[in-house]
Amino acid sequence: MDLRLPKLASDQKLRRAEALDALESVLPFDRRDFLADILTDDDVETLRHLAKEGMGENSLRALASDLGYLEAWSLAATGFSLPWPAPEALLIKFVAHHLWDPAKRETDPAHGMPAEVAITLKAEGLLRSDGPHAPATVRRRLSSWSTLTKWRGLRGKFNAPGLQSALKLAVRASARPRGRKSRKAVTADILAALLKACAGDRLVDLRDRALLITAFASGGRRRSEISSLRVEQLVEEEPVPADPKDPDGPKLPCLKIRLGRTKTTQADTDAFVLLVGRPVLALKDWLERAGISEGAVFRGIDRWGNLEKRALTPQAVNLILKRRVAEAGLDPAAFSAHGLRSGYLTETARRGIPLPEAMQQSQHRSVQQASNYYNDAERTLGRAARLIV
Repeated sequence: MDLRLPKLASDQKLRRAEALDALESVLPFDRRDFLADILTDDDVETLRHLAKEGMGENSLRALASDLGYLEAWSLAATGFSLPWPAPEALLIKFVAHHLWDPAKRETDPAHGMPAEVAITLKAEGLLRSDGPHAPATVRRRLSSWSTLTKWRGLRGKFNAPGLQSALKLAVRASARPRGRKSRKAVTADILAALLKACAGDRLVDLRDRALLITAFASGGRRRSEISSLRVEQLVEEEPVPADPKDPDGPKLPCLKIRLGRTKTTQADTDAFVLLVGRPVLALKDWLERAGISEGAVFRGIDRWGNLEKRALTPQAVNLILKRRVAEAGLDPAAFSAHGLRSGYLTETARRGIPLPEAMQQSQHRSVQQASNYYNDAERTLGRAARLIV
């Protein structure tokens, strides 16, 4: 018996873990050991290469998460790590394991993901429910798989007619409606209730007020954009008229937020959004009271009310919103940080602001996606559903 094999595997895992340490700003530390155990040396090198190429942190984090899941699924389903490029049959197997008909599963236990595969993935904390996955999740993981294949200089079978047909039929069979990231939108009335919930004079109250009103008023910024916002992105502008039709009337303070790299913009673009009026005052009050003149705008505050140097994480932004929702007497389960984004567009639709103007502030790239919120608002406020009342 060769006792060197376990030692060799241990050394390889340690080497991969140390390589992943270079991505500590992107990958959560508690996921390092899991990824080092699942990913291959080539996987780790690919992720490091993408980081050096300047891929956004959120995109790289999602890519690493998807790669970890794909490798774990491949090991559980086939006994081997992912082959590169993956054959079409393996891609179709992935679809069949994740998108299936719950009704057919009742009469055919072999339909869908095999029990032993599901048990393995659950034991690793990668599978939470027994039902089929959301179609959007499956498509995203296939897209990540395709991206990683291309970055390895290989050509995959992701556009093969057989795979596309299987995916279309599987989505139809799964009959799982697409859910929104936040069941309820944080519209202006909800935002007012949240701001009232943090109306105190504590440092944490000032921070949460500034965070919520800035995220909403700047076009419904994503939680990742709010958590990574830095003072260097804020540019003081000349005061603007309170009433655009009266340029000589009262003026309001104005700030420009340079966006840099986001989900829809690149770091070298000059994309920006504006803050006008009360949000500017709230943000300035927070920065002055916290003594922040550079670096992260929104930071952690410990249990004793002391400001920390570290920036909030995207998850912390979500938790802050949910805590204030609960304090406002609303259901935290119905809201998430994305509700600020959907709420902004819903509110602009209610107030009759043209979609292109709203998209300029929200920085939505897809007219179809942005218009969904407009359509919802128009349907609830319009006459078409009120023919018989």
